[in-house]
Amino acid sequence: MGGFNTIAWLPLCAGATGLGLVFSFLLLRRKGVHAAMRMTAWSLLPMAAYLTGALAALWTIGATAVGFVTSLVFNPMTWAGVVLAGLSVVLFMVSGVLRSRKLSAGEGKAPAASREKPAPAAKAATAKPAVTPRQPKTNDDDFSDIEDILKRRGIS
Repeated sequence: MGGFNTIAWLPLCAGATGLGLVFSFLLLRRKGVHAAMRMTAWSLLPMAAYLTGALAALWTIGATAVGFVTSLVFNPMTWAGVVLAGLSVVLFMVSGVLRSRKLSAGEGKAPAASREKPAPAAKAATAKPAVTPRQPKTNDDDFSDIEDILKRRGIS
């Protein structure tokens, strides 16, 4: 397969643009102005790509993508890399599951910092009293939670 410079791009792009403009004229007669304008816009893109030099960049991107895919399919070293990437993803997922299990199992325990250092006697006397647990609700009213919040804020 030849490189970018071995193809006569000007006649190819001009032909694609001319063919698109012919289809645009046919669309104008059959479907109206909107469809013809859209087809004209698409038709002008090959010639615009040639004149701006974007065609060479598109060629390079396409050739690189095709080269990557063919090396992926036919190269055992590349498959080894794909396997290692897959193993890495599996290890990340398993470690996340194990970490979440460890964190959920440790929720009932006191934090390590509070177990290691007891509070001094002087600070214990001035500490705020512990919050009393809320009484279970006997009222099944939907607004009972809101009423409790309003009472605690002093709004009745």
